Order: sequence, then C-alpha cells, then structure tokens
Amino acid sequence: MLSVNAFPDFRSAAAAVLDYLHRRLGFDLWMVTRVEGQEWIILQVEDHGYGVKSGMVLKWADSFCIRMIEGQGPCVSPRVQEVPVYAAAPIGKVVKVGAYIGIPLMKEDGSLFGTLCAIHPAPQPDQIVMEQPMIELFTRLLASILSEELKTVPGAREAERAAAGAHRDDVTGLYDRDAWELLVRAEERRCSDYGNPGSVVILTLTERPTASVESLNAEAERAAGALTAATREKDVVARVGDRQFAVLAVECDRAGTKALVVRLTDALGSAQLHAAISVSHRVPPRTLWHSWREAEGEAETNARDHA
Repeated sequence: MLSVNAFPDFRSAAAAVLDYLHRRLGFDLWMVTRVEGQEWIILQVEDHGYGVKSGMVLKWADSFCIRMIEGQGPCVSPRVQEVPVYAAAPIGKVVKVGAYIGIPLMKEDGSLFGTLCAIHPAPQPDQIVMEQPMIELFTRLLASILSEELKTVPGAREAERAAAGAHRDDVTGLYDRDAWELLVRAEERRCSDYGNPGSVVILTLTERPTASVESLNAEAERAAGALTAATREKDVVARVGDRQFAVLAVECDRAGTKALVVRLTDALGSAQLHAAISVSHRVPPRTLWHSWREAEGEAETNARDHA
C-alpha cells in the first residue's frame, strides 16, 4: 500500500513545491519570499546557478515582484525585456534575467506575506504562460499551510514560556539567563521560518558602588516592574546579570523597537532608575543570537565608559 506522509511544516512543504516546480518547468532559481517593510527576505530556495541562499535579504523596491504585485507587469513573463517595467527593474541590472514568474503569497486576512517566484537567465517559450494556474494553485496551497501554522504560534510560545518558567530569578521573578537563552533560540526558529523581524535590548542599571545588597535588590525589583509594564505581552523580559536586564522585542521592526526603547526609558525614569541601553536588530542572515551577543558586547563597553 502506497504511503504518502503529510508535510510536517510550511518550510518543508515550500521546499518540496520549489523542487517540483524546478523539475517540471526548469528555471534556474525558485524562491518563497517574505516582504517585511522595505526588505525582501528569501525563506526557501531552489537555486541552480544564481548563488542565492535562504536568509538573504534583498531590496523589495528593486524586485520584479513588487511590480507584479502593483499590477504593472504579468505574473508570468517568458521574455522580460518585452515588459518595460521588468526590463527597467534594478535587480535585472545585477543578475541576468530572461524570464520571470511571480505569484503573490497571501495571508488569511488578505494582506501580502510574500511571493512564490522564479527567474531564468534565458527567455522561455510562450507556452510557459499556460502553467500559471498550476503555479497559482501551489501558491494557494502553501498559503493555506502557512495560515494554519501561524495560528499555532501563540500556543507554541505559551508552551515554551511555561517550560522556561522553571528558570526564574529569585529576586525579581523574571526569567533568568538560562530561560532567556532558551526563549531566544525558540523565537529565532520562527524568525528563520517566517522572516519575522526582532530586536534585542540590553539595559544595564547605573552602578552605585555604595549601595547595599538590600537596596540593590529593591532597585532590581523596581526595574523588573517598570520593564514589564513597558513591554508587550509577546515580548520577553529577563534578568541576565546582577544589574543587567534583557528584552526580546518579538516580531518588532526598527520603528517598533525605537518606540519600545522610549517606553522602557520613561518607565525606568518613573521608577527613579537610570540605565545604559544597547539595541541590536536581527538582520538576516544574522540571527537573534547574534543580536543578543552584539547588544551584550555594546552593553559591556557602555558599562566601562560609565564606570
């Protein structure tokens, strides 16, 4: 009896679709992408000559796909040089493109998630246009898988945080450094799978050499309350050192992180506390782990400067 297993997740389904489309239609590069602001993030790749890898970030404004999404050019173009907006697209000045395919990958609410797209260096026969309904079907199926998978994210985060709750700071009740590391790794998996933005903020309370242990603990408790009140429910707040706290800004872009830092600073000020603040944004292919280490390194430098 033939056994056909279901795909375990969106990532594996997307990889299988790209592999099939390459074998069926050719084209040297097939991609599943995510659009996040001005960034065009490559999630899955079937590459046979362009040197594109998963995790790369390109400029959305430079792509053929933005022109396709805006209705300026067709979804399937056997000869891109015959389509003025594609012929003029900046990405075509960087790599050789003779033919293009692009289909919108939509979220359940009708907003744009990204695209399923392909390029090839040489023009293709006109018959390739007849394949558009099949490619659209695959894209809609991937969108359905993505939609259902995204619905599980809040529950997955809740389970991860419940498990991490075994690692708590004795003074503040916040997650400790061990829990922080677990949660950063877990969130990075989602950033990698879906192209989510994210940032790490490190806050180091201003040193007071003459403070007693009791007063230091009281400051830590006040800081914990202030930081928790200033963050969103989905964010992670942890005490990662005696005077150091970390905030994981989940699915938060640069503008959102900037607003978060303002809230954190105001909250600490209201609690009569001051801190040196370091921020690092996740910029693919660098991970949230890299962002944490970068922010932590900057925090150590700031601490020495304030000593």
